[in-house]
Order: sequence, then structure tokens, then C-alpha cells
Amino acid sequence: MQPIEKIRESHAELTEVRRTLHANPEIGMAEFATADLVASKLEAWGIEVHRGVGGTGVVGVLRGGNGERSIGLRADMDALPMQEATGVGYASTKAGMMHACGHDGHTTMLLGAAKYLAETRNFNGTVNFIFQPGEEGCGGALAMLKDGLFQRFPCNAIYGMHNRPNMPLGEFAIREGATAAGGAFFDIVVEGKGAHGARPEASIDPVLAACHIGTALQSIISRNLSPRDTAVLSITKIQGGDAFNIIPQKAVLSGTARFFRREVAQQIEDGMRRVAAGVAAGFGATAEVDWRLIFAPTVNAPEQTAMVVSVAQAISGTTKVDTNKAPGMGSEDFSFMMEQVPGAYIQLGIGESAELHNQLYNFNDDAIPYGSALYAGVVEKELAKGV
Repeated sequence: MQPIEKIRESHAELTEVRRTLHANPEIGMAEFATADLVASKLEAWGIEVHRGVGGTGVVGVLRGGNGERSIGLRADMDALPMQEATGVGYASTKAGMMHACGHDGHTTMLLGAAKYLAETRNFNGTVNFIFQPGEEGCGGALAMLKDGLFQRFPCNAIYGMHNRPNMPLGEFAIREGATAAGGAFFDIVVEGKGAHGARPEASIDPVLAACHIGTALQSIISRNLSPRDTAVLSITKIQGGDAFNIIPQKAVLSGTARFFRREVAQQIEDGMRRVAAGVAAGFGATAEVDWRLIFAPTVNAPEQTAMVVSVAQAISGTTKVDTNKAPGMGSEDFSFMMEQVPGAYIQLGIGESAELHNQLYNFNDDAIPYGSALYAGVVEKELAKGV
């Protein structure tokens, strides 16, 4: 019996788990009930459980045979701070919180793999089931790493997965190399001199300076980076002033930058500091940049990419696995784990749906067996008995 066939025997149970998680979302680094549910399921299946890893993270450890190799399987657990509008029977019961990125599905798929592997033990080595908190820009991966994730739970390779709305159900997509962008958040505080709005000559207008800085920053991408390096710099928020007749003392620009190489991130940061300070000085103002790296670029290692592709093809067929997926500008903090341990990160189609981070998004429970089988298949192939 193939893993997916046996996992489908647990589909109803796993669907109930997923919908329970969906109805009770928790935002990053506060996934207390989610962690309790995960831990209780793992314990019920006879899996060694470690709680509180990096805050609310959970790691389950399952050993089979006497093999020395170990692999990590990772899923994220956090929801988003947004109001749900799906109207489904298991919709969020918490105002302003919603599983709009499918992390409830990710957690459930990894639980499905854990249940299957605990029952079958058809592998030789150690599996670390990594349930990560705070993926949505909250630093959850770094928190687990700081807590000694790979020192406490060594892994020779790691694997992760994300659902993809509007990709056919059960199809997979991946590419070797950079697959998701690194990401930084930034704030630029422009300090001027406040005055009456009717007497601009008495001011140093930080709002005017901020507007020019925002425009000038776009030259970093077009003139400081090589055309071969894809990057994005977006100003997403400008704050300055509280009244119609007051030129404020301060204005703040905020936004995000995305890139596929750490070196490019450094170029953008250096350029931002130079441009902001220089343009502000031209107006007699000052500008301070607060740059925060939130995500590293997600880079799939060749060996692990080939491994997960072979398993995906065994599940869905060769024509259902796209091995040349275009890299995306979205980011994923699993990337920090992949900087320390070679790994692969694959996309799983869930069929028609609203897009991720949309108030109408809803994970398709029919995708659960595919994701669970992929995780389980990687374990059985990479930690095969007799190898």
C-alpha cells in the first residue's frame, strides 16, 4: 500500500483537526492552544514531544531502526491578524484573526505524516517533526534556531511545503536554487523643523523631504543593482503630521525590500542609507534608517530538490510536477533553517481558491493526503531500510 492510500484512511480525522485549527487561529508567537493540540496528537501516537522550542514551537522525534541519518520536516502554525469573511461552518471564532495563509493545513499535513510514520515505522533513522511558530514576519524560525534547534535535533536535510491556491489539486511545483525572495522591513525617520502651515519659510518640511526620498529610493533598483539581480523596493506607508495647518517635526516612510541574494540585500540597505541621508540633507533635514532583515532568500539545494521531486512524481505522476517553477517575490522564514541545513521547499496545489492573505481564502481539505504523503514518502525514501 502506498503512503497516500493509508493516509486517506485517516482523512476524516485529519480534516477535523484542520478545521479545529482553522476555527481557533492564533497569531505569531502566541500559538499556545495550537501547540497543545499538536503536542497531544504526537504524544497519542507514541512520538517523543519537546514543547516550548523557540517560544511556542513543538518538535516531535520519531526513531526507526538504528540508522544514524536524520531529517527534519517543518510546518508553520501561525495565523494572520485579519478578519475572516468565508462564512464556512468552521470559520474563525476569534475576531481579527484568521488562517488566511493555510498554516492550519500545513500543520495538519505534517501531523498526518507523523501519524502514518508512527504506525508504519518503514524507515531507518530519525525524523524530527518541526512545528514552527511565528512565520508571518514574527521571527519564529530564528527563535527556534536561537533555542538550539539543530543542536538539540540534528538534521542531515530538511523539507518544507506551502499550499498554492489556483494550482490544480495534487500538483507540485519547485525549482532548484533560489525559489522565494529574502525580505526586509524598513522605517526611515525624517526629522525637520515644525512650523505653521501658513509660514513654510520658518520650517524644514520633513513631509516634502520624505516625498523626495521615496522617489529617489527607486533609483537603487534601477541604477545601483545589476540588471541580472531581480529586486523590489516598495514604500508601503508614509506618516507625517496630524493637522491641516501644521508642518510637522517628523515624517516616517516604511516599506519592504525583496531580493534573491544576501549581497543584494546589503547593496539595497547601503543605498537606502546613502540616498535617505543625502536627500534629507538637501532640504536641511536629517534621515535615520532602521533596516530589519525578516527573511533570508529561500534556496533549494540540488540533492534535496531531486529527492522531493522524485517523491512528488511517485505520488502525482511526472506530468503533475513542475520542476522549473518561476521564483516568487514572496518570502518564507524557513529560509533561515535552510541556510544551516540543506533542504528543499515545494509548492502543493490546492485547486480553486481565493488568494493567500485574502479574507475569503480557505484551505482545501482534499489536499491533506497529498501533503502528508509527500512528507512520509521523503522519509521512507531518504531513510530507506537496508541503506
